[in-house]
Amino acid sequence: MTTRKTLTAAAFVAALAAPAAPALAQSKGDMTVGIGVHNVNPQGGASTTAAGQISVGDNTRPTLTFEYFIADKVGIEVLAAWPFEHDISLAGAGKIGKTKHLPPVLSIQYHFVNQSNVTPFVGLGINYTTFFDDVGTGALAGAQLDLEDSWGLAAHAGVDFKVSERGSLRLDMRYIDIGTDVKVNGAKIGKVDIDPLVIGAAYVHRF
Repeated sequence: MTTRKTLTAAAFVAALAAPAAPALAQSKGDMTVGIGVHNVNPQGGASTTAAGQISVGDNTRPTLTFEYFIADKVGIEVLAAWPFEHDISLAGAGKIGKTKHLPPVLSIQYHFVNQSNVTPFVGLGINYTTFFDDVGTGALAGAQLDLEDSWGLAAHAGVDFKVSERGSLRLDMRYIDIGTDVKVNGAKIGKVDIDPLVIGAAYVHRF
C-alpha cells in the first residue's frame, strides 16, 4: 500500500472514531447479516506488461456480509458479492477484454461500541479473488485471455448508524490487495495490480 493510500485510510478511520465516547450491542455470540451495494474501484493504476500498460475499470454490485462475534466487540466477518464485471484496457489500443471476478474476504473486526448510536469499526483480513469469463475484445478479439486467481490482504473500516433496536445503516470502505498474472493464448504477458478500494453502504441486522 502506498504512503498516499495509507494516509487516506488513516484519515478515514480517524474520522469514524471521532464521535466515539466509551449504541449497538455487539456481544459474544451475536450474529449480523448485511445487505448492501458496493463499488470496486481499482487503485493500482496502469500496470506495465509485455503488451504495454493495462488498466481495469470499476464496477458496482450487490454485496452480502455475515459476521459472528467471537467476543464482545470482536467479530469474524465474511464478505460475499454478486460477480463484479470489469473492462480491461490497453494504452493506445482501448478496450481489449473483459472479466468477471468474485473477491470473498474473511476479516477479524473490532467495533468501538459506545454510548451513542454511532459505532465505528476496523478490520483486517485475507482475500481470495477468482477471475472467470475472461474474454478478449478489440485487438485481442478471438484470443484466449486468462487472469490468474489472487490471494492478498484486506483492510476494512466503517461506521454503523443505529436505526432500530437490531438494525443499522453501514457506510464502509475496504482496501484489497489484488494482483493477477495475465496470459494471452497461454503465454504470460505480465502482472496487473488492481488493488481496489471497495466503497459502499448496507443495511445490517443483528440476530
